[in-house]
Amino acid sequence: MIDKKIIYLDLLGFYCPIPVHELRKAINSTQQESVFELICDDPETLHDIPSLCERMGVKLESVTEKSGEYHFRIIKTIP
Repeated sequence: MIDKKIIYLDLLGFYCPIPVHELRKAINSTQQESVFELICDDPETLHDIPSLCERMGVKLESVTEKSGEYHFRIIKTIP
């Protein structure tokens, strides 16, 4: 079993397209299986992040909302 690298992205206070751009950059920057923990407060990310995940072929494992903050857990696997 390969341990996945965990990458945290705190994008509170940033509005689209910044969260999408930063997540895309992070996904493209790693060549190993990784887990991305993304936190942001822009409600547009509820649409934009799932769309990005679908386009990039990564798995959006979970989305939770707490006190106006959105937490995304995204998994990148290597075939």
